[in-house]
Amino acid sequence: MSLSNPFLQRLNELYQSFIKFDATQCDRIKRYRNIEPESALFLAMQVRIQQAKTILEIGTSTGYSTLWLADAAQVTGARVTTLEIDEQRTLQAKHYAQELQLDHIIDFWVGDAQDYLKQCHEKYDFILLDAERDAYLNYWVFLQEMIANQGGVLIVDNVISHAAEVKSFIDEVKRDTRFMTTTLSVGAGLFIVTYKN
Repeated sequence: MSLSNPFLQRLNELYQSFIKFDATQCDRIKRYRNIEPESALFLAMQVRIQQAKTILEIGTSTGYSTLWLADAAQVTGARVTTLEIDEQRTLQAKHYAQELQLDHIIDFWVGDAQDYLKQCHEKYDFILLDAERDAYLNYWVFLQEMIANQGGVLIVDNVISHAAEVKSFIDEVKRDTRFMTTTLSVGAGLFIVTYKN
């Protein structure tokens, strides 16, 4: 059953363990940097509202947000494709997905996200971008063609907490008159992009 008490309890345990791990790491790159629970809940609601069938996550980390997306995907009949450059983190994420019996819904892809985006010709109903922010401008070239024209959405995390780092990316997206955008004060800040027409 979606959003069962055992599922939510396990996600809370995982989140707390990830936060504790991050607190011990001086090097930002070594931190897991998972999405906040309130943001994860919003994403899971959005997948349900949209009845999304195709979901792409850029930046798996240890799979916290992936689990939320996969749980929602069970409800909508979707699949989740998640991209991560760090093989060890992908293995962790796979382990948690297997533990929660969600691995059959998730396609794990290991490598540089830009390599995937370059060769991808699929349109996605729902895209979550939560990766290394200095690559976002390069990703946008591909992402703008991957958002489904009818009701597709791109959601970008950390746009308030790391506003300076994503400013040029957000400015570039806003210049494209095909899209409408908004920023929500949920978690570390979510930037939402969809086609106007």
